[in-house]
Amino acid sequence: MEALAKANKDHAFGYGDDQWTAEAVLKVKETFTPDCEPFFVFNGTGSNVVALQLLTQPYNSILCAETAHIYVDECGSPVKMTGCQIRPIETPDGKLTPELILPHLHGFGDQHHSQPGAIYISQCTELGTVYTVEELKAITSLAHEYGMYVHMDGARISNAAVALNLSLKELTVDCGIDVLSFGGTKNGLMMGECVVVFDPVLAKKTRFFRKQSAQLASKMRYLSCQFTAYLTDNLWHTNASHANKMAQLLYQELKNYPGVTFTQKPETNALFLKMPRKVIDKLLETYFFYFWNETNNEVRLVTSFDTTEDDVKRFIEALRSI
Repeated sequence: MEALAKANKDHAFGYGDDQWTAEAVLKVKETFTPDCEPFFVFNGTGSNVVALQLLTQPYNSILCAETAHIYVDECGSPVKMTGCQIRPIETPDGKLTPELILPHLHGFGDQHHSQPGAIYISQCTELGTVYTVEELKAITSLAHEYGMYVHMDGARISNAAVALNLSLKELTVDCGIDVLSFGGTKNGLMMGECVVVFDPVLAKKTRFFRKQSAQLASKMRYLSCQFTAYLTDNLWHTNASHANKMAQLLYQELKNYPGVTFTQKPETNALFLKMPRKVIDKLLETYFFYFWNETNNEVRLVTSFDTTEDDVKRFIEALRSI
């Protein structure tokens, strides 16, 4: 908010030709690599469709986990914007592996089949699980061997980096990721995400896909200035650390309750668990959270940068009273 207020003065050139965007670009380059090119956009879906258009042709297919955000939660936007077929792959924990991907790598050169063009992964995943560096390198190596690209949806990459005690660079550039959707909104920004392109050849085309996708802000400074603040003094790390810590606090309180069973390893700021339906219904009278699988009473609880210990305490008190 302070960064937004400071940017809200005097006149500034539009569409990114301003001092705040220039500062943010330098910050992103310092964080990842001087060779990358950042492109600021309005939202997460926008960042994903810009990235995937950049990496594909309409005759390509995009491989992803069956729980992937682009397959489940974006209203078909990636399919509409890219023209590509999305091939979901069943996983036990939201994470793709070379073994799961390989059976789908066929039909290359056959005009009757969609050509595998990109692999989409989320870090952390939609199930709150985290890819290790070794797992990421295995996927990017396989993709590049087949002439494919890897897009990382990093809406919650900060939480993954904190969980692994790694830098953002170590989880992306060093692992061979081609394009990153660098999330900010889920970790404290008022608005805005950033498409970070690590391939200079691809970067030359990105600005055109951003414009065609209605993601080019005329008053760019209000998006970009937030990223400067976000990447200064490790604010991104502070926010994500707090969110992860609150999730662990909630996990420690919940795990001993009768009838509570965790379905995924709690690694970041999202908890997936089963509870008796009567308990869930009663909690929903006071709290909002999503069913993940309503047929087996599985729910998702998410903590964030502004969750407090008192929030956790009151939730547990509500559960205890039930």
